Amino acid sequence: MNHPIKHPHHSEAGKKEFLPRLVAWEITRNCNLACVHCRASATNGPYEGELDTESCFRLLDQITEVGNPIMILTGGEPLLRPDIFDIASYGTQKGLRMVMAPNGTLITEKIAGKMADSGIKRISISLDGATREVHDRFRGVDGAFEGALRGIRFAKQAGIEFQINTTITKTNLAEIPKIMDLAVSLGAVAHHIFLLVPTGRGKYIVNTAISAEEYEETLNWFYDQRDKYPLQLKATCAPHYYRILRQRAKKDGKKVTFKTHGLDAVTRGCLAGTGFCFISHTGIVQTCGFLHLECGDITKQSFADVWNNSEIFKALRNDDNLKGKCGKCGFRSVCGGCRARAFEATGDYLSEEPLCSYIPPSAC
Repeated sequence: MNHPIKHPHHSEAGKKEFLPRLVAWEITRNCNLACVHCRASATNGPYEGELDTESCFRLLDQITEVGNPIMILTGGEPLLRPDIFDIASYGTQKGLRMVMAPNGTLITEKIAGKMADSGIKRISISLDGATREVHDRFRGVDGAFEGALRGIRFAKQAGIEFQINTTITKTNLAEIPKIMDLAVSLGAVAHHIFLLVPTGRGKYIVNTAISAEEYEETLNWFYDQRDKYPLQLKATCAPHYYRILRQRAKKDGKKVTFKTHGLDAVTRGCLAGTGFCFISHTGIVQTCGFLHLECGDITKQSFADVWNNSEIFKALRNDDNLKGKCGKCGFRSVCGGCRARAFEATGDYLSEEPLCSYIPPSAC
């Protein structure tokens, strides 16, 4: 989701203060699809222990005491939760920018109107293929592609901006330019590409993941599209893109500034634990949705306590803790590597990013 940049503040003592800029909230794990890459292995529930409405309101209260992040209501399928618009409205009233990540298939004209009325500012719709055949196979349900396009039309009619998200695998790598063209034709404001993180059902399609070399090539291609498309282009779960951005800019004799590179110039690759966190349907806090290490439980402690005192969060806020070539890399402060992929590969979330082909000179 699009988000304004908020740099870490510095206290009077000069210590860096990390504020949440973006919170992804798995409002429910219930889902009407069965996507092959789903980190939550979500399906039709019910799932036990989901936060009730009042607990959701309390959580939003606590979050505003710590910062003013963008709240991504995700799932599962957030529209399957009957009180979703009460929760969205409450967050809007608290002054939070509320956005949503539905799959699009449940959006009707009436639902789109409710989304707009509750203050939803943007939605993200995933398109993992430019055709029905590719997308529906990825999503595990016939009709998912047409349902997503129909939902997009209703959202546009209601005045809600939308972005297209795409998870890249071997099966759709060649489709990315076509999906980008489709995003433009549909009227999207952004296209975000996601590098596969092999968790949940994604573990079972790891053989379709592209290699580190293919990712490097894809991210360089993605960089070249910046001035060719009227879209905000963002690479997510691809922290090494922020290294590539600086390498390419230097090669082209350009400075990486907000004017030349937009939001990419002033953010870093992996925000997990520093400006971003994930909250599960039962209130478990994680650095992100893919790194399944419990950092706190908002049913037992406050959000402020988790955000400020989690040992995992604190470890990720110091680049010197990174190991292997990530720890020796001169780009570690703007990249950080994917901690979830490192954990899945080695069992250590501070180890080096396994899908990065760059060898820093100091590691040679």
